[in-house]
Amino acid sequence: MPKRPPNSVASLDDFGRIQLSKTFYMRDFLHSEIANFHGVQNIPENPDLAIQAGTQLCEQLLEPLQDRFGRIAVRSGYRSPSVNTFGNEQQQAGKSGYSCSTNDTTAGCHIWDHLDKNGHMGATASIVVPSFAKLYNDGMSWTQLAWWIHDHLPYCRLFFFPKNAAFNIRWSEAPERKIQSYVPPRGYLTNPKMDNHKGDHSAKYAEMLRKL
Repeated sequence: MPKRPPNSVASLDDFGRIQLSKTFYMRDFLHSEIANFHGVQNIPENPDLAIQAGTQLCEQLLEPLQDRFGRIAVRSGYRSPSVNTFGNEQQQAGKSGYSCSTNDTTAGCHIWDHLDKNGHMGATASIVVPSFAKLYNDGMSWTQLAWWIHDHLPYCRLFFFPKNAAFNIRWSEAPERKIQSYVPPRGYLTNPKMDNHKGDHSAKYAEMLRKL
């Protein structure tokens, strides 16, 4: 396990080869459009913590999703504090394409190598499930996949987006069990304060399972 951030091409190459779970490696989560376009390094300050959090994300959430629905496409995952700060500054300046919150808010989320404000470890990835994306683009509601995840996986938060039903999926030591979306119905689909949170929701995703 690395004890310090990669400081050469060779050490970064070795870091990317670290296996987080059965089918996922650290390199799968280091891509960043902001980092690539602007030349900002997307490298963890605390690689050991990034590995620990990323391993839980992959083992607890991504592998079970992939086992059930087929290959997952990872759009983005880890975001370094410097990349996130730059993205937040661009967003605050009104530039489009930068959806980064503050580092305090993003720690334990996209910033895997920092604990959140309550001292909890966490990690987030933005993913697409291609097998479901086809159904979604043919008119199926994103809520069917969301409810399946709610019933089957120990997620912390889900946040769905319009294109291909892409979504952020977060693992945390302190799961909040909240689902939100920019896709109608917008806002919260469920959270622990809502009446629909508990119970079996299998009827809400039966059509999806029949077609997959």
